Amino acid sequence: MELVVNGHNVLLVVLITFVCSVILVPATMKVAIHVRAMDYPDGIRKFQKKPMPRLGGIAIFLSFMVGYMLFARESTMMLSILMASFLLVLVGFVDSINPVKAKYQLLTHFIAAFTVSVYGGLVLNNVSILGLNFTFPYPLNYLITIIFLIAFINMVNLIDGLDGLAGGICSIYFATIAIIGLVFTQMEGLDVILALIMFGATAGFLVYNFPPAKTYMGNCGSDFLGFIVGVIALLGFKATTLTSIVIPILIMAIPIFDTLFAILRRAISHKGIFTPDHDHLHHQLLKLKFSPRTSILIIYGITIMFSAVSIFFVLGDQKIAMTIYVILMLILLFIVMKTDILFKHKKTKEKELVKIKMNVANAQKIMHEKSKQKKKKKNR
Repeated sequence: MELVVNGHNVLLVVLITFVCSVILVPATMKVAIHVRAMDYPDGIRKFQKKPMPRLGGIAIFLSFMVGYMLFARESTMMLSILMASFLLVLVGFVDSINPVKAKYQLLTHFIAAFTVSVYGGLVLNNVSILGLNFTFPYPLNYLITIIFLIAFINMVNLIDGLDGLAGGICSIYFATIAIIGLVFTQMEGLDVILALIMFGATAGFLVYNFPPAKTYMGNCGSDFLGFIVGVIALLGFKATTLTSIVIPILIMAIPIFDTLFAILRRAISHKGIFTPDHDHLHHQLLKLKFSPRTSILIIYGITIMFSAVSIFFVLGDQKIAMTIYVILMLILLFIVMKTDILFKHKKTKEKELVKIKMNVANAQKIMHEKSKQKKKKKNR
């Protein structure tokens, strides 16, 4: 069964996948509890009050499958997307129960990107930036495509550290691509169809994931979302200049900047690139005493403004686009200067030193008390 997507049934596409997601998420929560796919608080990076189920990504994927069966056309490209998506969700599911080593997760990302690129034929052959055209010869075009997809998978994974964050940003991305397609009456494109399907599926998950969250998407969700975000961007490049390279970069500016800052921050502090920390943008907002919900809304607001820039850019209103863009760059610069997102400030270092000293002192007290108790037992 295949329904044609047009300007008249856009809401139907979103509504069907949204309802599917809303129905399926509670089921994934029960499954997560049964198979012990839970995210446990550790007091370091995970501050939830109780263990949380983390298989919400499966509900997003299954809702996506329903949308595909109803609205997407069968093709080699679509088959490769489904195969790669299934692999990512499967490995993410396993990781939620028994952690999979980072190198094997990265291998999975590579296989998924390789599948959609080589088998599906989704290749970035050329890019136009500010009037300049860059052509990528074989095999560089395949390599760039694979790196591009792996980068988006990991960017979404990195920002999935606060209730509603990854799902919300990706929802805004999907909605923006759909709006651009609607404005230019290009609803038949696979990039726009996927964006509509994914917007409904992700929005349905957010009903349970918006702070205070009842469930998490897990790696099966964040990897899948990042992959589809990257695929939609590449489909836009392949089909038309409508969604040029500037558009996904603008909409996904927060994950991109957050990832770049994380790499630079860890390089400055001589840490491994994949070493987790709690200095991402959402952590910085929490340190500024914003509540989780307020922090999320601030990031949503900035992302929506970046999305507005992309829409004005496509419409050809460069002045408005550049004005909003400059304002956003100033906001990001202010955040960098006032927080520890890039490098530790002196006050922060002093506070951390005090905490370390207090922890050491407490540890010494505990050890001293334990030694006293041992001596008492011996004397008895």
